[in-house]
Amino acid sequence: MKLKQRVVLLAILLVIFIFTKVFLIDNLDTSAANREDQRAFQRMLSGLRVALDPRLEHTLQSPWEIAAQWVVPREVYPEDTPELGAVMHAMTTKKIVKADVGYKGTQLKALLILEGGQKVVFKPKRYARDYIVEGEPYAGYDRHNAEVAAFHLDRILGFRRAPLVVGRFVNLRTEIKPVATEQLLGTFMAVGNNTCFYGKCYYCRETEPACADGDIMEGSVTLWLPDVWPLQKHRHPWGRTYREGKLARWEYDESYCDAVKKTSPYDSGPRLLDIIDTAVFDYLIGNADRHHYESFQDDEGASMLILLDNAKSFGNPALDERSILAPLYQCCIIRVSTWNRLNYLKNGVLKSALKTAMSHDPISPVLSDPHLDALDQRLLSILATVKQCTDQFGPDVVLVEDRMTLSHL
Repeated sequence: MKLKQRVVLLAILLVIFIFTKVFLIDNLDTSAANREDQRAFQRMLSGLRVALDPRLEHTLQSPWEIAAQWVVPREVYPEDTPELGAVMHAMTTKKIVKADVGYKGTQLKALLILEGGQKVVFKPKRYARDYIVEGEPYAGYDRHNAEVAAFHLDRILGFRRAPLVVGRFVNLRTEIKPVATEQLLGTFMAVGNNTCFYGKCYYCRETEPACADGDIMEGSVTLWLPDVWPLQKHRHPWGRTYREGKLARWEYDESYCDAVKKTSPYDSGPRLLDIIDTAVFDYLIGNADRHHYESFQDDEGASMLILLDNAKSFGNPALDERSILAPLYQCCIIRVSTWNRLNYLKNGVLKSALKTAMSHDPISPVLSDPHLDALDQRLLSILATVKQCTDQFGPDVVLVEDRMTLSHL
């Protein structure tokens, strides 16, 4: 063999060796990441049951201080939360020291201050568990139980971007009225033998009050995020117009995602992938009402999309609103970790996990069986959508590796 041929052969072998090595390293890295995803999934399953126990490991701190320290730019609470049950126990039992009308919005809510100075948002029960909300996918009153279920789904998906929520029964006569502001107190009324209030909000009407069963009202309480983490509101790029006959651009422009990718903060950083995660989350719970979203202020697109206000969910188990998934099927990208987690939840695991997670809540059962069944069916639709994307563009394009280190310092 001539020297020139030998050099060419050696060069080819060297190239093959380098590519083989890179391929093996990539596969090893991917396998390691997948194994960590599996371990994280098993840790999640083992910690699903949250007994509402008042005992704290850090006895020198209040439950409110502990929960405040959990918050970092990319999650509201950490994966390992041995004191989650104690914080939630405090949310559902601590004395209410002040009650006021809720922060501005379209739906009825009350702002409560619990002993120790912690703010929580109280959303009252408006529907029975088996009530079906007809009409548009965003129709009807807020559902308090949807907030509870959405929080636990956030845990199960491993996002940890939803503020803590727990069910609570309050006595409107003895717990709320004595500490209510004049503004809230002025909206109280009696309907038959039931105590009711209609609050202050865009759609709040004296003719449509929320009523207790006698004096006892069922509701949900959502933990207010620490004031040191001010929020910034953003218009959702896939928001609806809410005007009959007027479509948003994403509803008719097949290349809409390309335009989104060219605008800040979706042109770099994790925000677009957060939008995709949120689409998956919202489709599972049936929430077609995320016209805006919040992140932490001055984050330059680096902080998470916070999963606030999930109460327009679980309205109709028979309605699968596919348009909620538009960010996923138009952009055809999804985090590998999200894809892995969704696959682990197949074959009834999601329904079982959520039922287990909610079993200790004071207002359990939180969801009716048809809603739980709908979750498993919607999961299959998400998996099928991702498969269509990978068939068209290939898994290397669709499945995006984006694991951000989380700091709790």
